[in-house]
Amino acid sequence: MNSSDHGFNPAFNMAAIKQVFNEAVERVRMPTPMRLRDLIRQIRAARTATEEREVINKECAYIRSTFREEDSAWRCRNVAKLLYIHMLGYPAHFGQLECLKLIASPRFTDKRIGYLGAMLLLDERQDVHLLITNCLKNDLNSSTQFVVGLALCTLGAIASPEMSRDLAAEVERLMKSPNAYIRKKAALCAYRIVLKVPELMEIFLPATRSLLSEKNHGVLITGVTLITEMCEHSPDTLQHFKKIVPNLVRILKNLILAGYSPEHDVSGVSDPFLQVKILRLLRILGRNDAEASEAMNDILAQVATNTETSKNVGNTILYETVLSIMDIKSESGLRVLAVNILGRFLLNNDKNIRYVALNTLLKTVHLDTSAVQRHRTTILECLKDPDVSIRRRALELSFALINSNNVRIMMKELLLFLERSDPEFKAQCSSSIVLAAERYAPNKRWHLDTLLRVLIAAGNYVRDDVVSSTIQLISESVAEQGYVAAQLWRALEQDTCDRQPLTQVATWSIGEYGDTLLYGDVSVGDDPSDIVKVTEEEILDVYQRLLWSPQNSVVTKQYTLLSLTKLSTRFRTNVERIRQMVQQFGSHLHIELQQRGVEFTQLFNSHAHLRPALLERMPPMEVVRRDNGAQQQAQHSAVNGVLDIADVNTDESAINNDSNALLVLLGGSEGVIDTEADQANAKPPASIPSSTDNQDLMDLLGLDIGSTAPVAVNNMNMNNNVHSTNNNNPLLLDPLGSLGSLSTPTQPLSALTSINPSSDTNCIVAYEKNGLRIMFTLEHGDSPTSISITMAAYNETSMPISEFLFQVAVPKTFQLQMMSPSGTTISSSGSVTQVLRIQNPNKGALRMRMRISYNSGGANVQDQAELNHFPTDWYQ
Repeated sequence: MNSSDHGFNPAFNMAAIKQVFNEAVERVRMPTPMRLRDLIRQIRAARTATEEREVINKECAYIRSTFREEDSAWRCRNVAKLLYIHMLGYPAHFGQLECLKLIASPRFTDKRIGYLGAMLLLDERQDVHLLITNCLKNDLNSSTQFVVGLALCTLGAIASPEMSRDLAAEVERLMKSPNAYIRKKAALCAYRIVLKVPELMEIFLPATRSLLSEKNHGVLITGVTLITEMCEHSPDTLQHFKKIVPNLVRILKNLILAGYSPEHDVSGVSDPFLQVKILRLLRILGRNDAEASEAMNDILAQVATNTETSKNVGNTILYETVLSIMDIKSESGLRVLAVNILGRFLLNNDKNIRYVALNTLLKTVHLDTSAVQRHRTTILECLKDPDVSIRRRALELSFALINSNNVRIMMKELLLFLERSDPEFKAQCSSSIVLAAERYAPNKRWHLDTLLRVLIAAGNYVRDDVVSSTIQLISESVAEQGYVAAQLWRALEQDTCDRQPLTQVATWSIGEYGDTLLYGDVSVGDDPSDIVKVTEEEILDVYQRLLWSPQNSVVTKQYTLLSLTKLSTRFRTNVERIRQMVQQFGSHLHIELQQRGVEFTQLFNSHAHLRPALLERMPPMEVVRRDNGAQQQAQHSAVNGVLDIADVNTDESAINNDSNALLVLLGGSEGVIDTEADQANAKPPASIPSSTDNQDLMDLLGLDIGSTAPVAVNNMNMNNNVHSTNNNNPLLLDPLGSLGSLSTPTQPLSALTSINPSSDTNCIVAYEKNGLRIMFTLEHGDSPTSISITMAAYNETSMPISEFLFQVAVPKTFQLQMMSPSGTTISSSGSVTQVLRIQNPNKGALRMRMRISYNSGGANVQDQAELNHFPTDWYQ
């Protein structure tokens, strides 16, 4: 009989016999190495770190010695032990080449360990990658599916751009393989290659499109994942795949209507992983596309109504459905359904689901506010949740829901929350309450009561913006000044060392309106017993306690000392006692208090004739507020509880003129402002009436009229505006001034707000890159040649942005003034604003250069851009 009939191959059998013989000789010649399980036992048995290192060092020395042998029968076992040592954190780089030898081995067990070692140990050295590229190419053409799968997994894990380019054609060929196992692995590998080298995307387009006709769910999931990645990174590919929306809808419908399938069932839901992937892809394809959105409206409604909600897998699908509904151009009824789903999530016992629901409602509240309002009670209940993250999100959402109709109810709940909340919430909550009250207050009395409750509930955690805003409101509320002074006096009688901002507002008010408190029957309620009666001695006793209390801050004592000086013109008696109290501060250890004590003492001595005029009541601080139409528009354009910025009537001296120093940008004279030229062209200051009293006032405060900035004197009240940057709030003015000025206007809290980029027809996109979007809103200024630009920077990434700095340069023919930004940190989905005022005397075309720098995820980012597409007819 012919030997070929039995499949006998002498050459093959002799090679196999020789290999077996050599392995037997190797085992006899060298001792059997320790098995992996024995090494693990020894390492775990070590009682100290020193013993563990001894065991590992001894084993590593043995492994090195065996690696020197060219044909070691135990290479696979030694590399496996080396990988375990590597996972413990010990160096194992000397095993890289041994991994390549295992990869080249014809045995599957050797290849498996070799490829695993390559994924864990290989670095970016070019020679090593060149060697493994050849091995991968050979294995990608193997007839064994598991060898091909190992090569695809390794390529996806360690592929460099060079390897991706060399092997992309092989991967594309395997995506068309008749074997579903290989197609799935190839699609995942293609996903990693596209991440590494996006320009290779076109190679995979035809094969990727065919993956959607698969019946194998594993291949479907990988195909949808690959398409999603392509669509997110290429607008052209996104348009190409818009045609597959009907296919995706059909697949999703089959999943919903399919009966029980043990292979794909997860807690009663058919393949939730594939459903989530498809819903995410539909969201990307339907964004800003009415036709695609219309095609998927029905299936989204079916998913939202037919999905089981008793298990987490069902909630996951519903969450993705809600995100898709809110992100595409869906019908209004569908949006209401999505908000109702989130409302049910708020009632779930799982805190993660509640957090996700609040977070999603916060992002979508501006799309359908009325639908979210129906769940207001549930949202307010979340303020009592023990989890701090849920309380924080519920608080932000609560402020986003406030409007003129529910402001009383919402404020009542939020003030209760402020009283009971942890210190970390008090600062932000108090500022937000003041901001909302300023916008939606039904009347002055309610507004004042709300601010007073904030000062009492928040204590020392109140920010400076709340103090300045309260003082401004009291000043303009002429009819309520006596009522406020009485209320604040009652609070001041108690120990207020833990409420320094309240003390500052109270002393300022009593200093201004103390006469109404003393000589008017002021009532703080409807009961006759609520009439506040106080004597001069009682007020001075309280002031004595405040001025000499070690618990009170220096700023509080400055407020109190200035208020006490003003009371000397309100009191009919006890002026001498006031003079003595003020004089005692002439030798105070703190230089600011000492300076005020010396200067105010002169008002009682050599400059006593100036005191009544200087210390008379301050006129109301007037602020230009938007009309009702603009206010209603602002209510509709609020985004995530952040409101439009209001126009503020401020003196030019309050503008941050130091911003001109930031305009030396990008080199050259074209884009830099010439400060001297601007000063020469600037409008001269209004002349100050010459008066003996005014001259005495300048001498008293140590000012030189000829060299200092112009000081406006109105009714003998000097307004020395000082720019303050506390808390990064724009235009917060120090009510005390830098030289002890006697009265200063403050700014409303609306200067802290931002704008909605889509609410104004004069909005332009100035910059958009890496998830940072900068919008300019243009408004006419006070003169025909002036323009006001509100810059709003939006963070559209999932990570906060810190150290944000925005700089601008314009040509010499323009004059630029930049006000302080509302902050330097932009939270995820948050924003900051800054106002730019530009004078254009020649009515020329505006050009602007920008420099943006910030920190995101620990990486410093700097970028420059030029903007030339401003409206040409703006000054016509």
